[in-house]
Amino acid sequence: MTMADDVQFLEYVVKSLVNHPDDVKIKRTVDEMGVLMTLDVNPEDMGKIIGRSGNTAKAIRILLRVVGMKNNARINLKINEPATSFGRRASDHPNSPEGGRNLDEVIDDLNLE
Repeated sequence: MTMADDVQFLEYVVKSLVNHPDDVKIKRTVDEMGVLMTLDVNPEDMGKIIGRSGNTAKAIRILLRVVGMKNNARINLKINEPATSFGRRASDHPNSPEGGRNLDEVIDDLNLE
């Protein structure tokens, strides 16, 4: 498995889950912390990627860590929260329970690992 295989793997998994596979976008960056994969999906597909209580997102992250271990790389996944029709993220809404935090911060606070 080559380093580019992590992108192909994530793309395959995500596109298999969503209703709008053509809207799946993955950006891969490498720095001293390891590999960061940033995922964008159609707003209608966010629930499918996050899953109930964040379980699907957690499973995808675990699988990416396994792929990374095969390549001696630490892989992290950031799921971009789509903008609402008003040009703001849902968490920016004044009534949002997240208080303006992004989706990854909220999921991390759930201590699912």
